[in-house]
Amino acid sequence: METPNRHMLRWQTAIQEYKGNMTIVHKSGNIHNNADDLNRWALANKPKNPAWVPQGEHYIKGICVTEFFDKVKESYQMDKNCHILCQLLMKDCKDPSLLSKLDEIWKKEYDEVRSHLLDGILYHRKKHTGIMTLTDRTLINTILHECHDSVASANLSEDRTLETVKSCSWWPNWTKDVSEYCQTCYRCRKASRATGKKFRMMVQIKEPKSPWEMVHMNWVTTLPPGGDSSYNAFLVLVDRYSKNFNVLTIL
Repeated sequence: METPNRHMLRWQTAIQEYKGNMTIVHKSGNIHNNADDLNRWALANKPKNPAWVPQGEHYIKGICVTEFFDKVKESYQMDKNCHILCQLLMKDCKDPSLLSKLDEIWKKEYDEVRSHLLDGILYHRKKHTGIMTLTDRTLINTILHECHDSVASANLSEDRTLETVKSCSWWPNWTKDVSEYCQTCYRCRKASRATGKKFRMMVQIKEPKSPWEMVHMNWVTTLPPGGDSSYNAFLVLVDRYSKNFNVLTIL
């Protein structure tokens, strides 16, 4: 091979151990139609195919969200504020008698037009997006589990969990709940357990006002012995003020 390329050189190195025990016969791609993976024709999945895989039933993993939505709608009937807010949005007009029964945070939600009702579900509007409103603690814990503890979430950090929850659901004081949930997570506490000494605040070193008032030391050791006394290390002293230095040989 006069001018082998890198690909051929790798093959040449790989077959060195079989030298003398094998014969390489070249066949052009037009003959066997299987020159390489890029030019190879896909063979039918039949018993004659060496890579034949018997066809069986395929199960598709999925999450049924319709049941979750039904539980969200049912939870609104159990919550006073959500039930009243749904009535106000369905009337599409302010009802002072109903509005006065809302808690302050929900009244602000209605006055700022941040809540919308669609297919029986309340959505909290933020800029150009709307996310589902939750009130039931069981459903909130389900969302927290999916956004932090599930296989897809892989116990993300608190900041990442906040971003994930922020994109799918809202409830009053949700940031506090997410923070408490992450801080009480057993796996997170076990993985991020603090070790060693605690960090302290840095203290700025005062600059010296005269030479040799402050000295920096550097050791250089494990050197080959030299000199009459077989010195094998030396100490470098540097003056912080003048930047002058002295070198002391030591044993």
